[in-house]
Amino acid sequence: MHDVSTQRVAFARVPGVACAVGESPLWHAAEQAWYWVDIPARRIWRLSWHGGAARHWTAAEMVACIAVHADGGLVAGMETGIFHLRLRDDGGIDARRLAAPPELGPGMRFNDGRCDRQGRFWAGTMWMDMAAARPVGCLYRYDGGHGGGLSAPLASGLVTQNGLAWSPDGATMYLSDSHPARRRVWAFDYDADAGLPSHRRLFVDLATHAGRPDGAAIDADGCYWSAGNDGASLLRFTPAGRLDRALALPFAKPSMASFGGPDLDTLLVTSIAPPGASRDDMAGAVLLLRPGVRGVPETPFGA
Repeated sequence: MHDVSTQRVAFARVPGVACAVGESPLWHAAEQAWYWVDIPARRIWRLSWHGGAARHWTAAEMVACIAVHADGGLVAGMETGIFHLRLRDDGGIDARRLAAPPELGPGMRFNDGRCDRQGRFWAGTMWMDMAAARPVGCLYRYDGGHGGGLSAPLASGLVTQNGLAWSPDGATMYLSDSHPARRRVWAFDYDADAGLPSHRRLFVDLATHAGRPDGAAIDADGCYWSAGNDGASLLRFTPAGRLDRALALPFAKPSMASFGGPDLDTLLVTSIAPPGASRDDMAGAVLLLRPGVRGVPETPFGA
């Protein structure tokens, strides 16, 4: 990996949690709590920073990605569209669909998503059978909080859309395709006023690194942290696209990391348990670790 040695770091496992496909971790600053999802289990998990067991809610359909909603609850990309979710104290979920692109239907769902620095929700679609390698995924912007609704596709031809992130100043947008046939991360110039990416260019080709570029996080230095799915590592790339750190993880398939905690100095890392994984394996675990750098606050949807 370009002469960068893989580092081992101390971590703590979140007890009582084993996900089939853990994804989309986020830090809810107002609640001082972490949220993440388990896609096929249709679960949304929550862990308070101040202690106590993690708890979960079960949705009526798969939840792939989430962000904090400024009016309370979460905005989510799901099987049949983008929803506003409110998690009830009794364990139920109130769901209101906000928008849906026309290609969603049997075999399709949303995948990776998050808000830009202006509070617009971005998410991409994918064909769920990854073995089919169908390049039918598209990337959308939902700007309902500002009256804009759902955009036309702003990127298309994606197999497994992933890796959405924005630089700390919001001027650069990142997007990956984590399918084994792609394994690329792209950078775009981002017009924050219009909410439009342009000048797409290759940022990193993961064919020369370990794993596939799954979910991503941005730190305060503007570096891009990619979950190296199938590579058992977190990879940190500078804004110039140079690998400068690699953190070893105790599972083969990390899926996404997110900075949080009161000082934004803790990474919560989700993972995937492949079929046949042992119950004693770390596959599907959720970890907390401190990488020695801080993240940047995420903007709630509609803020």
